[in-house]
Amino acid sequence: MSAALHFESRAGAPPTGRLAPSPTGPLHLGHARAFLIAWWSARAAGGRVLLRIEDIDRARCRPEYADSARADLEWLGLDWDGPVWFQSADPTPYRVALDTLLASGAAYPCTCSRSDIAARVDAPHAGDGELRYPGTCRGRWPSVAAAQAATGLPAGVRLRLHPALAAFDDRIHGRVEGDAESDAGDVLLLRRDGLFAYQLAVVVDDARQGIDAVVRGDDLLPSTLRQGHLQRALDLPHPTWAHVPLVVDPSGRRLAKRDGDTAIGALRAAGVDPRAVVSAIAGSAGMSGEGMPGHRERLHAREWTPQFHIRRVPRAPVTLEFGANDAPLVPRFTVQSAP
Repeated sequence: MSAALHFESRAGAPPTGRLAPSPTGPLHLGHARAFLIAWWSARAAGGRVLLRIEDIDRARCRPEYADSARADLEWLGLDWDGPVWFQSADPTPYRVALDTLLASGAAYPCTCSRSDIAARVDAPHAGDGELRYPGTCRGRWPSVAAAQAATGLPAGVRLRLHPALAAFDDRIHGRVEGDAESDAGDVLLLRRDGLFAYQLAVVVDDARQGIDAVVRGDDLLPSTLRQGHLQRALDLPHPTWAHVPLVVDPSGRRLAKRDGDTAIGALRAAGVDPRAVVSAIAGSAGMSGEGMPGHRERLHAREWTPQFHIRRVPRAPVTLEFGANDAPLVPRFTVQSAP
């Protein structure tokens, strides 16, 4: 294993952050907490916030979910600078980045299907149902066209990784280290169905939009190590990162888009006061209404901004429950004990 790679972040000027919902289903209260913390983080530092709809996966994304995501964010009191950015609008930059990586030898064609990878005894799960890619197609063909001609199969593209400890400083979790190659194998950049993969699209778009401060759920911590390698291969800057612990239900299960009772849209439709939701989330992010005008249960997102600091955000997961009989739809967030 080579010496540790340190993905150093830029710092100095007011940050440019982003809200990046994927329109594959309705947003839930876990998304609400992550997006509010991302928005507070940028606004409290005098920075900009951009809205990006990550709809690159045409098979799963639907326009009505993009519309409802925007309505949810507005209901929470969040705003953004400039027009909304849709990933699907122009895939050309992804193709340019992919061609650059293939030309340099940093990436290679791959014809493996998920079942092919699962059949390999040396391809253990990387976590959350993800399979580690064992490098089957490394060095086999000089181009995507050659791979397809030789096998008669559609080919994707993967980023070539090497075993190496990588590290970055997370603004919530502190120093994070890991070996992306050992954990998940070579990173998928282009799927066999011709769709660009999340890892490539998000790295290219963060650079194109000048995003230098990323705040998102800590389920994406492993992705950050992979994206660091991709940014390095494309000679792109590394943003600062902050990974917000997830929201779970009382049984400890993470929230999912299929859970309609936790959907932001359901609370909107029921007439729940958004200030109650925002203030509950503010409390779970280490803020207090003491000394502020009005009641802490009834403060808008912008009114909480002066109190926000990323260092106050707990490192532990947060349990979501709902209020008593007099307020059955008002969420309550309880920070769990630190592990």
